[in-house]
Amino acid sequence: MTDKNSLLALLQRPLEPTFLPKDDGKTVIIVPEEYMSDRYRPLTTDIQSRLTGGAEVEIPVRNVGIPDISFAEVIDRRGAFSLFIEKHRSIAGQLINLFMSQKDVTSLMAVGTYARERLNPVLFQYAMTVAMQHRPDTKDVPIPPFIELFPDQFVDPATFPKLREEGNVVQEGQRTTIDIEPNFTASDREVEQRMAYFREDIGVNLHHWHWHLVYPAGAAPEIVRKDRRGELFYYMHSQIIARYNVDRFCNKLARARPLSNYRESIPEAYFPKMVRSSNNRAYPARAADSVLRDLNRVDNDTIVSVNDLQRWTDRIHQAIDQGFAIDTIGKNVPLDEVKGIDILGDMVEASTLTVNRRLYGSLHNTGHDVLAYIHDPDYRYLEDFGVMGDVTTAMRDPVFYRWHGMIDGIFRKFLETLRPYTSAQLGFPGIKVNSINVRLNKANAPANILLTFWQKSQIDLAAGLDFGPKGNVFATFTHLQHAPFAIELKITNSTGSVKRGTARIFIAPTVDERGQRLAFKEQRLLFIELDKFGVNLRPGENTITRRSDQSSVTIPYERTFRRIGSAQTPTDSRQRDSFRFCGCGWPQHMLIPKGSPEGVQFELFAMISNFADDTVNQEFDENVDCNDAHSFCGLRDKLYPDKRTMGFPFERTTPATVTTLADFIGSNTNMATNNCQIRFKNTVIART
Repeated sequence: MTDKNSLLALLQRPLEPTFLPKDDGKTVIIVPEEYMSDRYRPLTTDIQSRLTGGAEVEIPVRNVGIPDISFAEVIDRRGAFSLFIEKHRSIAGQLINLFMSQKDVTSLMAVGTYARERLNPVLFQYAMTVAMQHRPDTKDVPIPPFIELFPDQFVDPATFPKLREEGNVVQEGQRTTIDIEPNFTASDREVEQRMAYFREDIGVNLHHWHWHLVYPAGAAPEIVRKDRRGELFYYMHSQIIARYNVDRFCNKLARARPLSNYRESIPEAYFPKMVRSSNNRAYPARAADSVLRDLNRVDNDTIVSVNDLQRWTDRIHQAIDQGFAIDTIGKNVPLDEVKGIDILGDMVEASTLTVNRRLYGSLHNTGHDVLAYIHDPDYRYLEDFGVMGDVTTAMRDPVFYRWHGMIDGIFRKFLETLRPYTSAQLGFPGIKVNSINVRLNKANAPANILLTFWQKSQIDLAAGLDFGPKGNVFATFTHLQHAPFAIELKITNSTGSVKRGTARIFIAPTVDERGQRLAFKEQRLLFIELDKFGVNLRPGENTITRRSDQSSVTIPYERTFRRIGSAQTPTDSRQRDSFRFCGCGWPQHMLIPKGSPEGVQFELFAMISNFADDTVNQEFDENVDCNDAHSFCGLRDKLYPDKRTMGFPFERTTPATVTTLADFIGSNTNMATNNCQIRFKNTVIART
């Protein structure tokens, strides 16, 4: 039987032939002659005799027959692959099903080896990793981050010749790191470049890729149908839009204007300066003042009009207005306060769970397509899609936030149809939050002042340098970082007995980019979730301290940029459990907004809700099995661990009498607020 970790060798250096050494030259996959591509089949004996000599590990692949992958070969092996293109998404779903149907790991390794030699490498990688994550016999295999496999989708291409030169000329152990220059896509004459640190952050884009890997839109129902999947699609993206707009305020920029007028030109340009490794073609740029146009992409059967987008948008708005959607047999599906947002999320995306694909279309995905092909809508110039067509690159483009601002507006419209929460729904009798404070983790740090700065970190890109040097080849990149801090809650429990509650911590700006005070109806949409965790409150006084690195939203740097390989993977079974596929989560270094040198004022908010109203009757430990980013990623194979609507208590509208956060809290003693300031220091500190 094949060791399941052998599958990792299939994922390394994705553009190289499978038989070339992997894992720094230590591992060789022995490919059956029948599985070799036509070019290399006559050379099988010579190739394997030359390559197996110095290998420490040989992985023999068993011939289990020739699988039918003709359906997937229609995607050009050296072309572009996109999950937003319906044809590509359908093919990926079929390939996932093929991998899922293999009876054991040995068969999966064999079919994967055959497919890898013949299919588009990004398609193969996506389908294999989704299957590995969802198969019971492989779901604990640590999947490498996408940047290790396809660094071209995250990094300035000018870096790669330098990395190859360093790796080929200098012996391992004497190699120096190659610096990835920040701000390489535009000069400071372009105001949107102030947000490049956010849009082009490697960890942010890895999160977006990883989330769509965990929650694929097209595959077998048992893979797509996860608890509250549609709602999580809404909430994760809604929080990204809130975070982006808050950081815009910090950089003296107005909120991103939702792209709600499909006939209006788009003033924002984007020149990505990225190159696809699969065919060495550049991601196309979008010029300023481009206009959405009908697509007639015969290369991948994407034929859609701008009118289609408008019609689907209107029908979704109509469903919200009338309070129900219509399924494929004409039955009304209520959009109620329990399931409505989840149903709407599946409709808008649209995943295979949508109630009526023909009626409501595929607004989110097709919108990405129309924007991605805006430079060549009819394939006249034989150009591939731009960065908006790829989940690994879409967040780099300013128009992503305008498009998702429009999408978020649809969800917000629905949520505003729900009745405001009553004081009883918000309260927790007998529980009083006396105070909330934050403080940096250093001696004598002043309370309620947070600090951000630039940090320079390293990443090993050797696994993605196809036909490149053996061993490690490191690059350094600069990203936003914050000083570690802790949140302190002082709570009184006057009920006389132990009470179980859920602590919900948010932060929101008090002013906009002009320094004008935000009305609560505006501020409510900008609350950023910092943390959510269970608390046991003893009778009397309680002090709860929560570190920033314990956030339920984020994962640590080491998991965002984890290294994979035999030298890095723990051998102890308990350590391997914590090393499993855990890359889904917002990057820890982007937990809080950037702030400014003079300091930006924020309001902290803490709430202890009644666990009896929160529980889904499912216990979990956030410290094991990568449950620590459940706010954005849920729990694997379990229910979302909070019965409340995601974003509670700020997702619903409030009575007209509520004009401030203090008004919102009102007489609910289980809530508290405090002012804090985020200061940015324009200095670069190396990661130790």
